[in-house]
Amino acid sequence: MARRKTITDVARAAGVSAATVDRVLNGREKVSEATARQVFEAAQRIGYHAAGLIGQRIQTELPRMRFGFVLHKEKQAFYQNFAAEIGRAVANATGVRAEAVIEYSPSQSPSDFARLMAGMKGRVDAIGASAVTHHEVAEVVQDLRDAGIPCFSLLNDYAQGIRENYVGMNNLKVGRIAASMIVTATHKPGKMAVFVGGYRWHGHELRETGFRSYIREYAPQFTILDTLVNLETRQLTYEATLDLLARHPDLRGIYCAGGGMEGAIAALREARAPGEVALVINELTPESRSALQDRYVVMVIATPLATLCRDLVALMVASVAHGPSDITGQHFLQPDLYIGESI
Repeated sequence: MARRKTITDVARAAGVSAATVDRVLNGREKVSEATARQVFEAAQRIGYHAAGLIGQRIQTELPRMRFGFVLHKEKQAFYQNFAAEIGRAVANATGVRAEAVIEYSPSQSPSDFARLMAGMKGRVDAIGASAVTHHEVAEVVQDLRDAGIPCFSLLNDYAQGIRENYVGMNNLKVGRIAASMIVTATHKPGKMAVFVGGYRWHGHELRETGFRSYIREYAPQFTILDTLVNLETRQLTYEATLDLLARHPDLRGIYCAGGGMEGAIAALREARAPGEVALVINELTPESRSALQDRYVVMVIATPLATLCRDLVALMVASVAHGPSDITGQHFLQPDLYIGESI
């Protein structure tokens, strides 16, 4: 029969004294949050019978914060992963007892985002949203800021100068990475196509700008066709891609700067051999992973969601604790790049 773990065992596993473990367990004296969490994690790791009590002791001494999140495309794999990472980051937030409130916009309409964000006033301490760039959204962000609720733009920047911080990738750089990969994968001059989600996605516009800038600078032998708007929908992207392939037999590459990549993948599977047209898309999902392996996609440029959510929650905690900053900022993340041989 295994010996029951003791305070001494916890202390040894945590690298602290038994007296420190006793203080954490019984709340006799104040112990730093970092040390208390270290003791708690050690207790969990070795199976100490009172690990749950230590966790409760830690939680009861921390301030409560509620963080609101407005995302879209609730049924899409990427946003399901996003929500799961938000939940993990909030649960593991240091220094607070945090709770996440996640809601989904039913469309890309600015009014839908604005309505959901405004509806969180009085319910949460800070808000992060993947909203579109529009004056309706900016007005709500200003109202929330005036009420002491900082807002964070996620993936796509909006309300610049009003929102607290942008958290996401450097979208200009993302567009240049996409262009570089297509040029590298394509061995004959020809045409390229770019899809954006809509007219109000600032991030997509930056990706398109970066893409075109790279081609002008390093690959003038390629012609970029007029940008296509796909509303981030599978069907529209599918139909538009088939049309492109029919009208432009010398089409060499496609970049989907936003969503709808599933339609482009389906069209290429139907009308072209693997690798004949270099397709670059964003975000690693079961469908994009399969297309990478089958060589219908040459690269996936993915958001490091775990890092984004961890950094976002830390920024939210700081902004609530110290108040909104007078200087709005940008928090850029390094993209995760995937090719067929790397997955």
